[in-house]
Amino acid sequence: MDSWIIAILPLLIGWMLDLVFGDPTKLPHPIVWFGKAIAFFEHRLNKGHHRKLKGALTAVFLIVSTYGIGIIINYHFSILNFIIIFFCLAGTTLIREVRDVFLAVDRSLEEGRMQVARIVGRDTSKLSAQEVRTAALETLAENLSDGVIAPLFWFAILGVPGMLAYKMINTLDSMIGYKTERYKDFGCWAAHIDDIANYIPARLTALLMATAAPRKGLIYFILHNGRHHASPNSGYPEAALAGILNCRFGGPHYYFGQLFPKPYIGENERDLTTADMKQAVRINRIAEVLMVFLVSISLIFKNIL
Repeated sequence: MDSWIIAILPLLIGWMLDLVFGDPTKLPHPIVWFGKAIAFFEHRLNKGHHRKLKGALTAVFLIVSTYGIGIIINYHFSILNFIIIFFCLAGTTLIREVRDVFLAVDRSLEEGRMQVARIVGRDTSKLSAQEVRTAALETLAENLSDGVIAPLFWFAILGVPGMLAYKMINTLDSMIGYKTERYKDFGCWAAHIDDIANYIPARLTALLMATAAPRKGLIYFILHNGRHHASPNSGYPEAALAGILNCRFGGPHYYFGQLFPKPYIGENERDLTTADMKQAVRINRIAEVLMVFLVSISLIFKNIL
């Protein structure tokens, strides 16, 4: 078998496993272990003085340790790399969850609120049906970057160790990277590291989405509206989807009982429909395929050179 085929085979197998199965709920998942490790340190260190320093040391320790574990796996158990890639990708599961949100809110508002609470961090108890659908599509766009494009980007740069380290960074941010009273100091570094790790992938995600569904003026729309977000990164894929669907995302939301003002992305405050969801899913899939193609090409060139 040619060496370049061997180089891309784990990527293609891992990606296809995610396409078919999504997150394996009945198998031990590294992200669950990451969450338990983060919770262990947070419960013991997020108290008293020097919380920012303790949070910084926790984040750096967990990220470096995860990268080191990735090196060991890659060196001694490289045959299992396709499984790591499978575990690190979350495209199919997210799409299933977003579809379930739209089906649930069509049955009842309360069911839609409960379903969307599975995939968003904001409080959902008072969301309208339109806000439930909006939250689902915002999450679909944002997590195309966090759950697919960014892991593949860091895999292309640093291999399996980089992919695992990125997932730890992202898990840290999702658990403690909030500006609430409890996490604003301890999770400060986790949030900043996540911002750095996602800076290029978020913008690359928006570009891939624009390539998947080209529209006149879309790039300008993304550049203009992408910065209208509390996050320095999430606004770009959200702006791409808002521009493609000609809708409005963003606005103020409650997190842990606190209201966080957020600017709007886009101006067309129209009702979102199941057709919009299907179009968004199709765009996600095309962007995903484009990214896998780009990473495969980069691996082939690395192998040849």
